[in-house]
Formats: sequence, structure tokens, C-alpha cells
Amino acid sequence: MDIKTKAYSVHMLTASGAVFAMLALLDAAKGEWAMMFVWLMVAFAVDGLDGPLARKTEVTVNAARLDGTVLDTIIDYLTYVIIPAFALFQSGLLPGWTGWVAIIAITFLSAIYFADTSMKTKDYSFSGFPACWNMVVLVLFAIKPDFWISLIIVLVLAVVMLLPIKFVHPFRTERWRLITLPMAFGWTFFAIWAAWVDFHPQSWAHWGLIITTLWLMLAGVVQQVLFKEEL
Repeated sequence: MDIKTKAYSVHMLTASGAVFAMLALLDAAKGEWAMMFVWLMVAFAVDGLDGPLARKTEVTVNAARLDGTVLDTIIDYLTYVIIPAFALFQSGLLPGWTGWVAIIAITFLSAIYFADTSMKTKDYSFSGFPACWNMVVLVLFAIKPDFWISLIIVLVLAVVMLLPIKFVHPFRTERWRLITLPMAFGWTFFAIWAAWVDFHPQSWAHWGLIITTLWLMLAGVVQQVLFKEEL
């Protein structure tokens, strides 16, 4: 297979995320939350793979007719923002007006964040919470905190998207990558496990989700404090 074919194949892999997004949406519409999250995790895995493959095949040179950044952004907004926000609202985890407040904050501020040309830091981390609402909502489904706690978590993270607070990229942030990358794989494993057992409250997957989520959320903040890094 020549390099151009490989490069366009990476674009096709990225585009497959749209199919997984639709499958997730169909399950969400039926209230089949566990299967919705399984499809979102498949899309999450594709999103983790296509970046390194795109750089390896130099898609901007060898498959320049398609804009991989635009393609990736469209699919990420569907799988990271729209479908998780719909699930949060439709499931009743945030009842009444709290659901409306949450989905407005998530969708509006995430659109602003995705358009921010300064969302990446010098070390390829994220400046501000990277709108990973698929991860947030899955954890909320798993641990089911009081709706006031869920609302506060959502609103705080929505605001933090616009603040100069560092969040590590599991693949591209070099510092602590030997820990962060396994944590990201571990989070994906525990997320699929939790969805597979339909978020059973006694599942050990929930503890794995909590531990890995805390690392992925706080590692960048700790780096920012310890090493006085500029974004």
C-alpha cells in the first residue's frame, strides 16, 4: 500500500467516528445508555488512534484534499459534546430546569472552546477543560451523585473550558506520559466495563473510573503548579 493510500485510509478511519456517533445516538434515543456509551468508547478509541496515524502518514501532505482537522472537529463535537449532553438531559440525571442549564452551558461553551485557536499549550496539552463531556457524563452515570453535585460539576467544568488551566493530552504531553497513557487506557477499560454491566452500583469498575479520572483531570494542574509552566 502506497503512502497516499495509507494517508487517505487514516481519514476514512477518522470519518468512521461519525458512524459510531449515529449508532450511539440511536441507542440514546431508545434509552439504552449502556450501549450508547459502548459506541462512544469505540469512537473515543478511534479518536485516540487516528492522531498518531495521521502524523505518521503525514496526511497534510499525502492526503491534503481532505482537512483532517475539520473532519476530526466535527466528529469530536458530536461524540464529546452533543450526544453526552443529550444523554445527561434525557436520562433524568439532571431533572427539570437543571437539565436545561446543563445542556445550554455544555453545548454553547463547548462550541466556543472548539473554535479557540489557543486551546493547545506549548507541550501539546490543553488549555482549559478539553470538552470531554463523554467522559464526564459516563462517570456521572456510573456513580450517580446527587443532582446538585452533578450540576455543580458540569457548570464548573464548563467555565474551566475557558480558563488557562492545563489538562494533559494522554498521547502528546510528554511529561508523565508513562503514567498518563496507561491511565487513559485504564479509563477506557473501566468505562467499557461499567457500561457492560449496565452501571451496576457494586461494580469495581466505578473505583477504577474514579481513580483514572482524577489523574487525567488533575495531572495537568499539578504540572502547572509544580513547574510554573506558561500556557
